[in-house]
Amino acid sequence: MVNPVQEHYQKYPYPQYPLLASVRRCDTYALNLHALWGRFNGTMPPPEAERILIAGSGTFAPYPWAVANPDVPITALDLSERSLRRARWHCFLHGKWNVTFRCGDLSSQGGIDGEFGLIDSYGVLHHLEDPVAGLKSLERRLVPGGILRIMLYSRYARREEESIRRALKIIGIDSPQTARCLFSKAATGSRLANYLTTADEAASTSGLADALLHPRVHTYRIDELLEIISQTGLEPLLFVHRDAREDPADEIMRIRMLEKERTAPGNFVLYLGRDIKRQAGKSSGMIMLNPCLKSAVSRLSLGSLHLPPRLGIANPSLDYQERSFLRRFLMPVRCSDVPDGSADQIARYKRQLILINFSPGCPPSRPD
Repeated sequence: MVNPVQEHYQKYPYPQYPLLASVRRCDTYALNLHALWGRFNGTMPPPEAERILIAGSGTFAPYPWAVANPDVPITALDLSERSLRRARWHCFLHGKWNVTFRCGDLSSQGGIDGEFGLIDSYGVLHHLEDPVAGLKSLERRLVPGGILRIMLYSRYARREEESIRRALKIIGIDSPQTARCLFSKAATGSRLANYLTTADEAASTSGLADALLHPRVHTYRIDELLEIISQTGLEPLLFVHRDAREDPADEIMRIRMLEKERTAPGNFVLYLGRDIKRQAGKSSGMIMLNPCLKSAVSRLSLGSLHLPPRLGIANPSLDYQERSFLRRFLMPVRCSDVPDGSADQIARYKRQLILINFSPGCPPSRPD
């Protein structure tokens, strides 16, 4: 039986970034395993957690993950051989050798051995026939204390795309070229004309196909998403879409209020975890700089360091004085040795994953 999703991505590998497109390591700081493990567990990851799985890798994700974690084994899993081939070329051209590529279905994960400390499944579960089974399959691959990032479509964030997608399906349009031709004939100011000129995905053939011609799409309200999660042993750790509140319960209430007005904060992006130790809020132990930022912070340039928004936070630029402060943490520093009066500044940097607070030598233990 042909898998329609596999067939779709064989025809339209996604996304279509140029193979020579590169990222600075400092731009990948929110993908660093040690920073994320420290954020949620308050420790450095134990040896068995030093593995990353990208479940539904597409053509590009393995590259920035490898940049962020050059010494961590990464497995990139995808249904599409064409997508994996392009992802492999992207890593090869940028000298990233720590990624193993596997073609397969994340629900079965044939050929994927062992467990992982960090799994990324961004924009994948909503394309599965059974998203609950897919999420349970990923959960089984997590070590205790393991972290899973997911992105799923919000019902109200996807209203425009879904209405257009259904209309195209009804009238039998099944190629991006035909869809683009139809849009070009749309009246100025119409929904179709506006979509073509304002949607980022419409700029490329693969993006248009992914947004409007995908054969299987689920969208969710927040309580539908929580129902899926409740069928696993996972728990929400942090929502990281635009303007998300740090406390998951507060963010859930905020989203419910938005949905009463038939709006949404964009698609849902969140971290889930299993057997999380929740020591990240402590003010003891050690503090160190996110390793992805060491080179950028240690430079003596007078200009500001511009970091992209991560974890739902629009980060201000790091000026010379801030980078000078952060250079104190190029090597781990005991919390008791932190200068007086800097607690608020350090707390902000920890929330942004710029600094990591951890207790050495106390990895999470496996349950009996």
